[in-house]
Amino acid sequence: MGHSYARVWIPDPEEVWKSAELLKDYKPGDKVLQLRLEEGKDLEYSLDPKTKELPPLRNPDILVGENDLTALSYLHEPAVLHNLKVRFIDSKLIYTYCGIVLVAINPYEQLPIYGEDIINAYSGQNMGDMDPHIFAVAEEAYKQMARDERNQSIIVSGESGAGKTVSAKYAMRYFATVSGSASEANVEEKVLASNPIMESIGNAKTTRNDNSSRFGKYIEIGFDKRYRIIGANMRTYLLEKSRVVFQAEEERNYHIFYQLCASAALPEFKTLRLGMPFTFIVLCGGRDRAASLSFLRISDSYQMGIFRILAGILHLGNVEFASRDSDSCTVPPKHEPLIIFCDLMGVEYEEMAHWLCHRKLATATETYIKPISKLHAINARDALAKHIYANLFNWIVDHVNKALHATVKQHSFIGVLDIYGFETFEINSFEQFCINYANEKLQQQFNMHVFKLEQEEYMKEQIPWTLIDFYDNQPCINLIEAKMGILDLLDEECKMPKGSDDSWAQKLYNTHLNKCTLFEKPRLSNKAFIIKHFADKVEYQCEGFLEKNKDTVYEEQIKVLKSSKFKLLPELFQDEEKVLSPTSATPSGRVPLSRMPIKPAKARPGQASKEHKKTVGHQFRNSLHLLMETLNATTPHYVRCIKPNDFKFPFTFDEKRAVQQLRACGVLETIRISAAGFPSRWTYQEFFSRYRVLMKQRDVLGDRKQTCKNVLEKLIQDKDKYQFGKTKIFFRAGQVAYLEKIRADKLRAACIRIQKTIRGWLMRKKYVRMRKAAITIQRHVRGYQARCYAKFLRRTRAAITIQKFQRMYVVRKRYQCMRDATIALQALLRGYMVRNKYQMMLREHKSVVIQKHVRGWLARRRYGRTLRAIVYLQCCYRRMMAKRELKKLKIEARSVERYKKLHIGLENKIMQLQRKIDEQNKEYKSLLEKMSSLEITYSTETEKLRSDVERLRMSEEEAKNATNRVISLQEEIAKLRRELHQTQSEKKSIEEWADKYKHETEQACMGSQVHERIYRGLVSTQVFQLSESSNISVFLSFPSLFPIFTHCCASLCCGRGILLDFPLFFLKQEPSEKKAPLDMSLFLKLQKRVSELEQEKQSLQDELDRKEEQALRAKAKYESLKRQELESENKKLKNELNELQKALTETRAPEVTAPGAPAYRVLLDQLTSVSEELEVRKEEVLILRSQLVSQKEAIQPKVNHTEQVQSPQDYHMLNEDGELWLAYEGLKQANRLLESQLQSQKKSHENELESLRGEIQGLKEENNRQQQLLAQNLQLPPEARIEASLQHEITRLTNENLDLMEQLEKQDKTVRKLKKQLKVFAKKIGELEVGQMENISPGQIIDEPIRPVNIPRKEKDFQGMLEYKKEDEQKLVKNLILELKPRGVAVNLIPGLPAYILFMCVRHADYLNDDQKVRSLLTSTINGIKKVLKKRGDDFETVSFWLSNTCRFLHCLKQYSGEEGFMKHNTPRQNEHCLTNFDLAEYRQVLSDLAIQIYQQLVRVLENILQPMIVSGMLEHETIQGVSGVKPTGLRKRTSSIADEGTYTLDSIIRQLNSFHSVMCQHGMDPELIKQVVKQMFYIIGAVTLNNLLLRKDMCSWSKGMQIRYNVSQLEEWLRDKNLMNSGAKETLEPLIQAAQLLQVKKKTDEDAEAICSMCNALTTAQIVKVLNLYTPVNEFEERVLVSFIRTIQVRLRDRKDSPQLLMDAKHIFPVTFPFNPSSLALETIQIPASLGLGFISRV
Repeated sequence: MGHSYARVWIPDPEEVWKSAELLKDYKPGDKVLQLRLEEGKDLEYSLDPKTKELPPLRNPDILVGENDLTALSYLHEPAVLHNLKVRFIDSKLIYTYCGIVLVAINPYEQLPIYGEDIINAYSGQNMGDMDPHIFAVAEEAYKQMARDERNQSIIVSGESGAGKTVSAKYAMRYFATVSGSASEANVEEKVLASNPIMESIGNAKTTRNDNSSRFGKYIEIGFDKRYRIIGANMRTYLLEKSRVVFQAEEERNYHIFYQLCASAALPEFKTLRLGMPFTFIVLCGGRDRAASLSFLRISDSYQMGIFRILAGILHLGNVEFASRDSDSCTVPPKHEPLIIFCDLMGVEYEEMAHWLCHRKLATATETYIKPISKLHAINARDALAKHIYANLFNWIVDHVNKALHATVKQHSFIGVLDIYGFETFEINSFEQFCINYANEKLQQQFNMHVFKLEQEEYMKEQIPWTLIDFYDNQPCINLIEAKMGILDLLDEECKMPKGSDDSWAQKLYNTHLNKCTLFEKPRLSNKAFIIKHFADKVEYQCEGFLEKNKDTVYEEQIKVLKSSKFKLLPELFQDEEKVLSPTSATPSGRVPLSRMPIKPAKARPGQASKEHKKTVGHQFRNSLHLLMETLNATTPHYVRCIKPNDFKFPFTFDEKRAVQQLRACGVLETIRISAAGFPSRWTYQEFFSRYRVLMKQRDVLGDRKQTCKNVLEKLIQDKDKYQFGKTKIFFRAGQVAYLEKIRADKLRAACIRIQKTIRGWLMRKKYVRMRKAAITIQRHVRGYQARCYAKFLRRTRAAITIQKFQRMYVVRKRYQCMRDATIALQALLRGYMVRNKYQMMLREHKSVVIQKHVRGWLARRRYGRTLRAIVYLQCCYRRMMAKRELKKLKIEARSVERYKKLHIGLENKIMQLQRKIDEQNKEYKSLLEKMSSLEITYSTETEKLRSDVERLRMSEEEAKNATNRVISLQEEIAKLRRELHQTQSEKKSIEEWADKYKHETEQACMGSQVHERIYRGLVSTQVFQLSESSNISVFLSFPSLFPIFTHCCASLCCGRGILLDFPLFFLKQEPSEKKAPLDMSLFLKLQKRVSELEQEKQSLQDELDRKEEQALRAKAKYESLKRQELESENKKLKNELNELQKALTETRAPEVTAPGAPAYRVLLDQLTSVSEELEVRKEEVLILRSQLVSQKEAIQPKVNHTEQVQSPQDYHMLNEDGELWLAYEGLKQANRLLESQLQSQKKSHENELESLRGEIQGLKEENNRQQQLLAQNLQLPPEARIEASLQHEITRLTNENLDLMEQLEKQDKTVRKLKKQLKVFAKKIGELEVGQMENISPGQIIDEPIRPVNIPRKEKDFQGMLEYKKEDEQKLVKNLILELKPRGVAVNLIPGLPAYILFMCVRHADYLNDDQKVRSLLTSTINGIKKVLKKRGDDFETVSFWLSNTCRFLHCLKQYSGEEGFMKHNTPRQNEHCLTNFDLAEYRQVLSDLAIQIYQQLVRVLENILQPMIVSGMLEHETIQGVSGVKPTGLRKRTSSIADEGTYTLDSIIRQLNSFHSVMCQHGMDPELIKQVVKQMFYIIGAVTLNNLLLRKDMCSWSKGMQIRYNVSQLEEWLRDKNLMNSGAKETLEPLIQAAQLLQVKKKTDEDAEAICSMCNALTTAQIVKVLNLYTPVNEFEERVLVSFIRTIQVRLRDRKDSPQLLMDAKHIFPVTFPFNPSSLALETIQIPASLGLGFISRV
């Protein structure tokens, strides 16, 4: 590998700089360098013997084409020029950063890089993250205005034709698009609409530019506190008035004149008399400009007035003068141009004609009227035309400013300065002097700003600051504007009575020549001077300086115009009487351009006249000082426009012209200042990533900063070549190139070693294979040769024989051919001679015929010419006579009577215009009143917000107090635990006593046979009474227990019947049943015993009454005792529970009571368990206590009585057939039943506990979300933060209040329900006491008290409908739609439950055939869904939840519609539930449209969430670490590819996709719909990634292509895991995949081009070419794409018909479909949870 020498730049007269390579190492002292140019030519380059300065070094190829010129290692003129040329010619990139400057090269071609999609791509991006663009500068200004709350300025400068106006226009379009308008006045459209107006009146065609701005303008775009456009204001500078009356060769006047003449044929322009043959080029019609004027609130009458004045200026220019003598002149009589001018202006012809040829001279005593010469009259006419046009220009600017004026207070502004660049022509006059003076001031401000930024950067990084010498143009500015400067001398000369340009030039020579180094005198001229500007030397011609500076207009001519009957004309000159101080702007914010030295009427002699005598130069200097004050008070952003060639050829780069402009606009000065210090700057992480290859493993430490320091000390010995800052490393010029060379050498050595090893292995393998093959080939070849030799001998003998016969045949055939050829030649020759003779005879005959016809034609032509000449002479004579007649008629038409007729009606028009003015004044007063009312409203709203803040602070204090209640609640829990232990011990003792009592009862039953019949009657009576009075049923759900129950009761009734808990089983099963059935055998026995014991009935009647009273008294006592104690305990515990939960949820101490905290969970679990257990124990204690009291009262006399009467025979009869055993078994089964009930209740409590835990988890997530929101608010500005926090606090308190109100309503409903049930029970008890005792036989009564048990009723067969009242419809919509929280429903309930509930309500309305109810419910449902989506439309869970439920509701309407196509998958039971009365196909369509809207809203929410993650995760983050090398970057730092905290990665995107997918699955969304959503998500990811790739040159490299393909493979893996590969999502990533492949494939040969064209079928031609243009090597081993290869691609793809659009439409939404998906869920099985608050709905 040969040794490579350094490459340098050498000066060249044609190309400015040429690249060359050293052929020999340079040694100190060498006077000549041996060089070889790029074209292969050898050259000896002589060094300057004085300076011995070496030619500048060339940057490595890897650094060429960078976005920022400051990223170049060697910063000098040739490097800048070459980098701009490579980007402009090869990559077709017109924008490049140069530090803080954006360099824009005019492409002279329309480029598709300014669309709204490009604006959206740059919106919100950091300036260094995207490729250079005017939109990036505008976004940076907009972002700094919002972030720093400081006004901004964008300074656009450059030569005429460089594209300044277009760049300023695009910047304003960006602001108008991004910020929008703060009102309905469309201010941003007005700002853009002002551009065509200002271009019409201020732009003209020059030799350098077809649309050159001939004035400077500074537009301030105002913004409110939310940074939306509210208005604008425009200042103009130095309008080129001389263009109105004079244009140089190949230049033209202002556009408005040509547009006016082009519209002369329109009816409204007939009165302007523009039909004469003016030589104006028609540019465009005037209607577009008129529409813009109307949009800016300039009325039609004013518009017509403007056109009249412009037409008058045109006619004034045609006014001619006739000389009387050398000192006087006159206007020709009845001069038509002057007549038209006076008619249009509404002035008197005689006055204007007089004062055009005379002037008034005033002395101290008297006034003279003096005639003027023809030359002075022409100059006065031109001055008047210029003055009228300048005043009209100012008037239009004023009205544009009024239309753009902000109606609300301006918070900040961004100024756009579009001003002329440095100009130098062959002849430079006063205009070029002022322009270059302005550029000197701007360049000074630019230099100071660059210097200041450099200083701030060094101080920020704590780098030792050394003074950098930079060009200071203050001496040049002093030469122009200081005392006794050029402007000062010019103003002094203008005041002299006989001042002239020559005398002024002599004063300049005497004052500054040989005294100021920047001022020179030309050798061959005494009427010119030279100034050395910062850009170049400029020679100015003194001729015309004084006249242009004075800008003299005669006062008498102005007075004539002021007396005009035309309303607009006097307005133009009224502003001159309202001139303010020269150091302040006019009320409209505009700086006055010109003032005439006229003494106005009624002016004080010492004040106003002086103001009018301010010269143009003086005014321009003042306005320039004002501009500099404005710019210095803002943060500037610089755009330098470059004109690449003078011929307006597209993408053609003239190095000479480019260098001139780069020197003039300060770009090279920026480079020089940067290069003088430490131009290359790297962060420690970027340096480590780039140069990790130069470090050994032992050099890598945990501290990146120390690692970089250690490595740099080894690599660069001179410590002055670099400095370590706080976050960056600063390098001198050339050091990065040196490091790149070391890195390339290290990589090259590694590559050589790898190649050596691999090639050796390949060669050895190849040698072994070749040796084996050679041996095999030798064996086969030798055998083949032997066989071939034998075959050769046989063939030789046969060949001799064949030759003999072959030679004979050849000779014979040759003879025959020669004979045949001779005969054929003879025949052809004879035929040719005969044909030639025939052709000659034929031509002679035809020539005779042609001569005959030609001679006849000539004779006829001669006759016709003579005839036409005679007719023409007749016409000329007749025309002469007609002209004479026409002249006579014209003289008659000019009579006085005709003029009187023409002026009839003007007075009426003036009266109408006066009335219009009065009406406009009234409107103005009404607008003022409205504005005052709005201010009052604003103040009241402010007071209201302050009161809300105070109220929120008080609520915060209350929340802090609530935390103190936690301790008291913990003490209450401990107290409850003690009561629980006490209750348990009491229960145990009662159970022991109950067992003992039960044993005694059994013994007593054995001896009570005497009163058997009485007890049977008591049992029957008591059972019947309880079956009627009890409202609670247990055994309805357990029909299998009824046979056992019946048998046990019968046995007991046959026996003694003394059992405590058993008779309760005879409760009613159905509402129609009155008594429980009895066994017939037992009934016969009872009848027999009744006949035997009839005589004892009377004696025991009293005892029966007493037992009945005891039973009733015991029951009443039990009920009252239970109710009182339970109510008190329940109320107490509920209050404590509510207080505890409220304190825990509302408290402000997150470390103690935050949801999910340990203290919170422990307290809640303890409180729940203690409350439940205490409730159960107290219930059991109450029951046992009441039973024991009643039984003790009843059993004692009963035992005493039965012991005397009962006999042993009766005892054995009671226990016959094992009746007691059966009763005992029945009791055991009843106990088991109760235990199972207890277990079920326990499970329900556990489920409720789980739901509470889920709610706690939700509260915890809500708390985390609130903390994130708080963190986001902290990043906002103070005012926005206060407003956001207030809004959030109000929303939170409102939600809490609504939740508390909902809980209060539920509790009120429960209380009312319990009270109602209590009244019903009391009523039933009363009825039983009165009526039931009369109808019950004594054998059915028993006096034993019964313990009541909760027995659930048997469920009836439901029809899958829900009934609600009409007045509850709004409540249904509110609870089920408006206030429903999707998270709780999705986790705890079945998917789509709201949709099922709504459909079941619709089914019931259909069942009732209530058309109004059906339509009302469906309409309310649709409106409710729209309302909740409007309120919470940015929440993904809400939108997904209602999309799923809307689709399910739509599917239910289809499934149960009764149409056969939708009933295929239904069960028979589902078919029975179909709608019967109404066809809801119309509402199905409405719901389908609603679902489409929700889907589109869901896509927008997805896009807003994914948008910030995509670029960072898919492009910037290095998923495969170490593959992408970080290239050197400039001042505009791009976002680092190293993942920092908060940086989104690919894992962030996948986690977000998982979140979306899980939420949609939880909500029960249809699988097909989920696939469509995933497809849309992947399209957004692919489109946004590809669009950013196409706009970022730093991302187009081979390694980035590998990163992208890996990221795409991870997304495909996610699709496989979710089983979504058939969703079409992968296909949407195809353009991105192909772009990544395009970055990785070879790009050299035609075969590569063919492969690219066939591979990239999903990319458009524009996208393919853009990627190839942007392809940037990261390492030196990669090669750039040649321009010829790109052209080959374009040629191959030119027949492809695809979109010319560069970017993909990231906002595109695929059409959505909702495939029918029937539900298998049975409607009758759906339960409505109490958490939904739908207690007013009943199942049917």
